Amino acid sequence: MLDQRRDLKRAAIFANLLMVGVWVYAAILRRVSEDAYYLSAQEDEYLEWGTVWAFLIAAVIGLVAAWQRRRAEGGFPWFLCGVSLFCFFVAMEEISWGQRLLGYRPPTYFLEKNFQQELNVHNVMSTGFRKLVLKGIILGYGLVLPALAQWSSVRRVLARLQVVPSPLALAPGFVATYVFYELYPWSLTGEWVELMLGFGFLFAALAACRPLARNSKFAGLAARPTLFVVTITAFVIGLGVIQAAISRQARSVQPAYLEAAHAELEALKRDFLSGEVKTRCNRHRRLYTFKEKYDQDYLLRGDFAGLTARGLPEERANFFLDPWNSPYWIRDRCKSDGSRRIVFIYSFGPNRRRESSKYEILGDDVGIIIYDGAKGRRLTSGSSQ
Repeated sequence: MLDQRRDLKRAAIFANLLMVGVWVYAAILRRVSEDAYYLSAQEDEYLEWGTVWAFLIAAVIGLVAAWQRRRAEGGFPWFLCGVSLFCFFVAMEEISWGQRLLGYRPPTYFLEKNFQQELNVHNVMSTGFRKLVLKGIILGYGLVLPALAQWSSVRRVLARLQVVPSPLALAPGFVATYVFYELYPWSLTGEWVELMLGFGFLFAALAACRPLARNSKFAGLAARPTLFVVTITAFVIGLGVIQAAISRQARSVQPAYLEAAHAELEALKRDFLSGEVKTRCNRHRRLYTFKEKYDQDYLLRGDFAGLTARGLPEERANFFLDPWNSPYWIRDRCKSDGSRRIVFIYSFGPNRRRESSKYEILGDDVGIIIYDGAKGRRLTSGSSQ
């Protein structure tokens, strides 16, 4: 019994270190290479896919725990089922319900209301409300509920209600996740927080499943919880890396799409060089967001919009979507010493994932440079390269 308690304690310590380790890894990566940090947090990279797999596996393990609990205790384990459904929802939201994988165009509502122009619900919410909900989930599930369950009277009520709290032993990891999110020390911090939270739900699901797995095919692992945590963590990380590598492979290029993208980018370049469209240093936005936020309505009347007469679908023209139904982006980047300014428009290209850096169009991204020269000069046809 004492050996089992020690092993459970070691497993909890390791699980908390893994969650905090995501934060530490992000800090080291950013210090070593800001570009590597930036690219790691992009869509379809190992960070996002690790998050997806953490939540998906948590959903599956949670359902197994719910099924086992129903067999052992009877009743409907609604809480475990609800947490599993939440984990599945988060995983699918993370990949926009397969939009980038399949390249389909989301409904107009999401193109207009979702600042990411993707088929997901959480980005339709206001930023303040979305952050409040996430903080509530982190603290409520990871700290408040397990803390309340330490009172025997509350624990009995939760048991009658079929509510299964996260183990209090995981609270340090959830608190670290909350603090990291609250501090938000660097851009794209939220992407790392999502992986930490995914691990938190995964480890909580493992804890809910462990007591019920003694007579199952997982009995060997269940008897060694530290090994269980190590194995499942390695599995998640491995899947994330493999999935990211697969997503880097170029999908069907479709020459007609490439030709259309180049023609559309040339038209957008003419619009920016017309003098009617204004931009400034250190803007990096989807073109639709750029048009909306900075009142650049000329983009709806210029050469790009005029391509509708030559077959460009109006919905793509109105929302500045490339032939693969991903947004066109504008990047206006200036070096702090004033030695260089570069402005370019690009799309993610056939593989529908960003590969360009702050100063270069890379990978299979399809783009066009509007200006590359000294900071402070006007963007005119005479100054562009």
